[in-house]
Amino acid sequence: MLTRVSPVDDAVVADIRPGAVLGERYQIRGLIARGGMATVYLAVDQRLERTVALKVMHPAYASDPSFVDRFVREALSIARLSHPNVVAVYDQGSHHGLAYLVMEYVQGRTLREVLASRARLSPAEAAGVLDPLLAGLAAAHRIGMVPGT
Repeated sequence: MLTRVSPVDDAVVADIRPGAVLGERYQIRGLIARGGMATVYLAVDQRLERTVALKVMHPAYASDPSFVDRFVREALSIARLSHPNVVAVYDQGSHHGLAYLVMEYVQGRTLREVLASRARLSPAEAAGVLDPLLAGLAAAHRIGMVPGT
């Protein structure tokens, strides 16, 4: 079931209820996060019996072909990249006219959550975050996803 809910950053967001199945395969279990351009849900791939993250674009962007194209290109680009520090994209599709990406689900706290609870990281903790981030960025650069300077 798809309903439209209140705005987030002045964009109407999709609200897909737990139990809904997208692509005849991905069953929604709950909400992970809402952002400016998409909502991310916790879902189960019923075919492969694995937990995934499902990123669904907001309805406000569905009528913009350039945004939809960029959203799908994101999936294709990331799918080419295989690196332990980059979330994998498994699939992409459309649900009631809204494009979605099926991604690897990584359990744990986000950096935003850590910083909200602690305000700052020690230099060693910051390096622990930056090292894998930069390794993933370097892998993207090697395959031409991130242009050099």
